[in-house]
Amino acid sequence: MPTTMNATLATTTQKFAEREARVAIIGMGYVGLPLAMAFAQAGYRVVGIDVNAERVAQLNAGRSYVEDIADATLSEAQTRRPDGRPGFVATTEYSVLAECDAVSICVPTPLNKVGEPDLSYIIHAADEVSRYLHEGMVVVLESTTYPGTTREVLLPRLEAHCPDWRVGEDFFLAFSPERIDPGRTDWTVETMPKVIGGVTAACLTAAKAFYAPAVGPLTAVSSAEAAETVKLFENTFRSVNIALANELLLMCDKLGLDAWEIVEAAATKPFGFMKFTPGPGLGGHCIPIDPHYLSWKLRTLAYNARFIELASEINTEMPRYWVQKVQDALNSVRKSVNGSRVLVLGVAYKKNISDIRESPALDILLLLQEKGAEIAYHDPYVPQLCYGDLQLDAVIDLAAALETTDCIVIATDHDAYNWAEIAQAQAAVVDTRHVISA
Repeated sequence: MPTTMNATLATTTQKFAEREARVAIIGMGYVGLPLAMAFAQAGYRVVGIDVNAERVAQLNAGRSYVEDIADATLSEAQTRRPDGRPGFVATTEYSVLAECDAVSICVPTPLNKVGEPDLSYIIHAADEVSRYLHEGMVVVLESTTYPGTTREVLLPRLEAHCPDWRVGEDFFLAFSPERIDPGRTDWTVETMPKVIGGVTAACLTAAKAFYAPAVGPLTAVSSAEAAETVKLFENTFRSVNIALANELLLMCDKLGLDAWEIVEAAATKPFGFMKFTPGPGLGGHCIPIDPHYLSWKLRTLAYNARFIELASEINTEMPRYWVQKVQDALNSVRKSVNGSRVLVLGVAYKKNISDIRESPALDILLLLQEKGAEIAYHDPYVPQLCYGDLQLDAVIDLAAALETTDCIVIATDHDAYNWAEIAQAQAAVVDTRHVISA
């Protein structure tokens, strides 16, 4: 028979306090691997689970594929503890969950072809966890999703394993949104404030005990649904304000004004204003995707999230705006897009990283290709590009490419670029990041 809630909870939290717990992270990507390293550095024994055998082999060989995690950090985490056990190992086998006291689920949550949430990765992970669920286990979902997923999707699958068990008494379930911003060194998984919401009060207590030794200050909210909505609101806030900055660019284009001058002047106000700048569109896994999880949920409740839909419409159209600027720049020197050589600088979704997920540069390249341009790209972080019909190798000799191209599109403002030299190129320049004319 299951023990009482208080006894189970006390035993679980004591394991975390004494660092005697073994924890698992499902998904060894941009979110899961840094989290695994944080738990290992906090003294836990950590196992990283990933379905990609190549990734697992690379991690166990001490080689990191996530830019924010150095090989040395990974090797340090793998070093055997004083008790002779390794601090971190990776595996493709979910059976290790039987020996784990807690598990964080950090799997992708994309949208499907019709723009609806694809929970297949979460469901697969939840089904695997349910097979090895045991008394006192703490399960935390970190993957961004719509409000209600933790309680409505994960909980029934876990309860089906042991129908007589009760959440908050025999096992614990919570949601804690990831807040990883790849490439940042000021705010990391160890220092970023951590929002946590439990399915019950006891679940919250257990999850806080699990996370407290490894991550930044904890912010508890009233429920898993509240925590799920926090993440969606954070990225909706950014999406809407980026869209507003992009629309300012469109309006200033009509008015003959410099949008960046307007933004910089407005940013001198010490209160009531937060600076967002125009650009080529949205990129990364979070901001282009997450607001749609919220708007989808609201549609099921017969509510239209108008800000989200309008922001998405504006941001999605920005690559077309910049391709039109390429066409205008070429027309000004009596050239057409068709047959012109166009070099795109930077294809990562933001500077100084290699992440191309949802990068607007990809849409710019595809649109230029559709118009008949001879496209090429350079990015010091992305040596090859495979995206739909795009199969390209990065330009190696940037100086030579600048001399032979007809138009340069600055899509990502990597610090590695010498903007003064690029500005001196004979080609037309379309600057989506305002680094040449800044």
